[in-house]
Parts: sequence; C-alpha cells; structure tokens
Amino acid sequence: MTTTILRTDWADPDAEALRSAQRAELDTRYGADTEPGTKPSADDIAIFLVARDASGAAVGCGALRLLGGGEAEIKRMFVTQSARGTGVSTAILRTLEDEARGLGLHTLKLETGPAQPDAVRFYEREGYRPIAKFGYYVDSAGSLCFARSLL
Repeated sequence: MTTTILRTDWADPDAEALRSAQRAELDTRYGADTEPGTKPSADDIAIFLVARDASGAAVGCGALRLLGGGEAEIKRMFVTQSARGTGVSTAILRTLEDEARGLGLHTLKLETGPAQPDAVRFYEREGYRPIAKFGYYVDSAGSLCFARSLL
C-alpha cells in the first residue's frame, strides 16, 4: 500500500476520527475505558502523525508523549481494519522513531494490555522488549510495558 505519513494537528478531523475509532475498539476489547493515567491531549503530545493511503484517506495514526530524560512514550498507535496487514503500522512506527531521533531522544516506551496480543506481537517483532511498568502504569495490573533503544 502506498502510504504518506505526515505530522498532523491533534484537532484535525481525521486525527480525531482515528482516535475515536481506536477508543471504540479498545472499549470493545476491554469492556470499558481502562487506560490508566492522564489521557493524551494536544497539551502533552509532542508529535501526532496521520497515515494516508493513495486516495488520501486517513488509515492510521501514532503520537509521541515526551517523558523527559531522552525518552518518549508512543501513544495512540492505530491502523484501520482495512489497512491492517499492509505495512502501515510499521511505517507509522518507523516514522515515530525517526521523529524521536530528530528530537534527540534515545528511548521509546509504550504500554499495551493483555487484550491486545496482536499489538504485543507487533512491538516484539519490531524490536521492543518487555520492561518494568513505568509512569502511570506502575500500579496498573493490566498494563504490559515495552521499550526500544534508538541508539
């Protein structure tokens, strides 16, 4: 699939639609919104990306939340059902990693959960390794945390 990935404003209608679709999918998997901590917002997201297919349709997104100390957290990674298995998620992840390097960051972290085995497999395949829970997730029984060095 031919994909274009660009920085996009948090409030962009396509960005909002993708985040809403992600939230609906996660609520179905977990039965409710179980995300620990403060929800990401325009105030704490350094970079928000939207992937578009050849026709210009928004098919995926991802964001970086700065953590300090040369680290950032991957947030709101999502790809529409129709674009799954086409390489869009890998392209978004690689673009987030490139953006992080451009900001001088050395480590990316993320949190997912047990109802997302597809996400766990994806991140492990892409070189992310399990780590101790961090930040908002330290006391979250349902959180699985991963990280990857960008060095």
